[in-house]
Amino acid sequence: MSEDLSSKNHDDRAIGVFDSGIGGITVLRELVKNFPNENFIYLGDTARLPYGSKSAETVRNYSVQNMKFLMSRNVKALIVACNTASTQVFEDHFEKCPVYNVIGPGAALAAAKTKNKKIAVLATRAAIKAGSYTQKILAHLPDAEVFTQACPLFVPLAEEGWHDDPITNLIAFRYLQNLKSADIDTVVLGCTHYPLIRTSIEKVFGPHVHLIDSGVAMAQQIGEDFNSGKIKPNQSGNVAITIALTDTSEHFEALSAQLLAPVSSVQITFETVSVI
Repeated sequence: MSEDLSSKNHDDRAIGVFDSGIGGITVLRELVKNFPNENFIYLGDTARLPYGSKSAETVRNYSVQNMKFLMSRNVKALIVACNTASTQVFEDHFEKCPVYNVIGPGAALAAAKTKNKKIAVLATRAAIKAGSYTQKILAHLPDAEVFTQACPLFVPLAEEGWHDDPITNLIAFRYLQNLKSADIDTVVLGCTHYPLIRTSIEKVFGPHVHLIDSGVAMAQQIGEDFNSGKIKPNQSGNVAITIALTDTSEHFEALSAQLLAPVSSVQITFETVSVI
């Protein structure tokens, strides 16, 4: 009886996270930092990135395949880290575990942080076209003024590891200079790759502007659901981090290990998988 009661209070299964590439590691990093006792499996769809230049139907199909793969690993929660995929994935896709996308938490945090209700959203072309961030922000703040800017070159710069580079600084200025005159006080980093080049973005806007990181917003949401009991904690004492890639990449492995090293001493297991 006590064993059955105990099993209701904990769940040792992994939390699943997916993105098109390295960007979602910024979300995983925040989750690992905030929930160091949890198991995680991260799926990077490196064979088919980037998602931001693809059609909504293609992104939707890729996302469902990725979600089915993570569900086959029996995850207890599933996080769509990719902002572009988040515009096409909703919580009713799978009933066996809670499904999260980063847009809702990111929009809510932006609405909470802004003082003058002038918010900029930086994202891929596909995410901007979908308009999901604008809709979610306006649901919280109907009188907010939302500016949007697609920054497609940010993704390859982040994938290359050029996180604070003169070229990255120049491209950031080229994309963002027109937004500076709009008196924006909050900027949503609406792609998981963008926090990797946060320094270059900050150099354009200045330190007084709030930068909203999807990973931070998602960690807050997951924390609330741990507290409410929607997600049960891992109490086994065994912690593992698995990174599965749809195309092998030594560069990805090295960069992801480097990004996770400051928040976790757990050894990462890498594997190459097929999601089709």
